[in-house]
Amino acid sequence: MAKKRKRSSDALAPAAVEKPDDSAPERPERTLFGFKDSSDEPASKDAGPFFRNKEKVLITCSRRIIYRYRHLMQNVVSLLPHAKKDSKVESKQSKGSALNELVELRSCSSCLFFECRKQKDLYLWMVKSPAGPSVKFLVNAVHTMEELKLTGNHLKGSRPLLTFSSNFDQQPHWKLLKEMITQIFATPKDHRKAKPFHDHVFVFSIVDDHIWFRNYQISVPHNEIDKVDKGGLDKMTLVEVGPRFCLNPIKIFGGSFGGPTLFENPFYVSPNQIRALEKRKKAGKYAKKVKAKVRRKMHEMENTLEPDEFADLWKGED
Repeated sequence: MAKKRKRSSDALAPAAVEKPDDSAPERPERTLFGFKDSSDEPASKDAGPFFRNKEKVLITCSRRIIYRYRHLMQNVVSLLPHAKKDSKVESKQSKGSALNELVELRSCSSCLFFECRKQKDLYLWMVKSPAGPSVKFLVNAVHTMEELKLTGNHLKGSRPLLTFSSNFDQQPHWKLLKEMITQIFATPKDHRKAKPFHDHVFVFSIVDDHIWFRNYQISVPHNEIDKVDKGGLDKMTLVEVGPRFCLNPIKIFGGSFGGPTLFENPFYVSPNQIRALEKRKKAGKYAKKVKAKVRRKMHEMENTLEPDEFADLWKGED
């Protein structure tokens, strides 16, 4: 019988060569702005970490809040895609510690707390947690989207443009409020619930030491092909969407829901004092009437009429 031929190492060498990979390359990750390219990422760890804005806002309210203020809170929640809504919190002395724990549990860095008192007055706490600062506002001139019935409309979840009046840069406390409003109301870039469009504007303006909030839709004329006309940006208009409200700053604290007072509004008058003055005015009208009656009686007693000499002239003829 013939012996088996021994295989040499040279014969095994061609078999060890790998065949070229004919499979399709791996598809890149898809994002809202298209496919993610690996070239956009930093080449090495030394190039610096990739920054992502993870700002989240917790929005909640106190118990026994009336329907109008609750609708305003829901409007604010719908305008901020990076907001988280939570159950009602009891507005007592311990509300600060309870809300700080709640903000930490929900992994939020800011909080908007709508506090209703006496079912009449609405206060808004704007807080950066856990280190502060925090601002307490009195909310006036409240108009919700439902009651205004304005003609403006915009995409839900779209990123707003924030505009501020020039007097925000005049005094230090307005600069601080501008920075807090920017961090809370500006939607983070590449947020999972945000749409990559800018079709509305948040306007914050200072008039009479009050912050007035307005929300406008950016309306641009389109042609039949649904593209912007030539020179259409010059014809761009703003249509109000709502809601409307006015913020009267009361105090700025150094901590979260408390701490050292950094600023106190000297022109602030509480709603209780305003109502007390109105009651005093009404009580003053009644007191004036009573005093007038007393003065009339005293005048009649001091100036008595003399008897009429003709009073009994025709008495005996009956």
